[in-house]
Amino acid sequence: MHADWPAPARVRALQTTRLGGTSAGPHAGFNLAGHCGDDPAAVARNRALLRQGLALPAEPAWLNQVHGCAVAQPPLADLPAADASVTQGPGQVCVVLTADCLPVLFCDEDGSVVAAAHAGWRGLAGGVLEASMAAMRRPPSRLLAWLGAAIGPGAFEVGPEVREAFVAQDADAMACFAPGRPGKLQADLYALARLRLRRAGLERVYGGGLCTVDDAQRFYSFRREPVCGRMASLVWISE
Repeated sequence: MHADWPAPARVRALQTTRLGGTSAGPHAGFNLAGHCGDDPAAVARNRALLRQGLALPAEPAWLNQVHGCAVAQPPLADLPAADASVTQGPGQVCVVLTADCLPVLFCDEDGSVVAAAHAGWRGLAGGVLEASMAAMRRPPSRLLAWLGAAIGPGAFEVGPEVREAFVAQDADAMACFAPGRPGKLQADLYALARLRLRRAGLERVYGGGLCTVDDAQRFYSFRREPVCGRMASLVWISE
């Protein structure tokens, strides 16, 4: 699923789906995560298919995602605890894994720097998008962002503490939540991300609108199936 955004031609950006691949059982399809209980051999085969099918310039810079705000810079010697990565120039592939959380891909308008961020609600409230932008070292007015497939507002039921975490920072975040069942709210992760990006000065935001929970054929969803695979969202600069 290629990113639909007006990025420079040298910027390659996409999100995988669960279609294809060699994983079986609850991970059936194109699972690319090694931490969710899948057969390691199947994950290795899927990652090899990914590299070959996309002719990647390097092994993607896989992260140990912890719902934080740390930003890594590949090449990586190990598996760092980080939820975003950034790179300048060709040769390195930024990647995040998701199955309901929001993947956000970034580039600058001349294609000289790219980044990928994993934004669950904790990371989003904690500032992972702003940290990614800062690591790119470009004025926000020069940046573009693309929002990949994530849990939609109709499926993302949260408690009032989630709304409080956002509203404490920006009163306008109140509009990103709708009443749900008694004591619950429906959160719009896409709207929250757009609000945070625009508050940080990034106006050119694309993508969004899909729901991983509702589309079981294309997407893994932790909310729908707690044992499941993960999709990868990748961005890199081609030669």
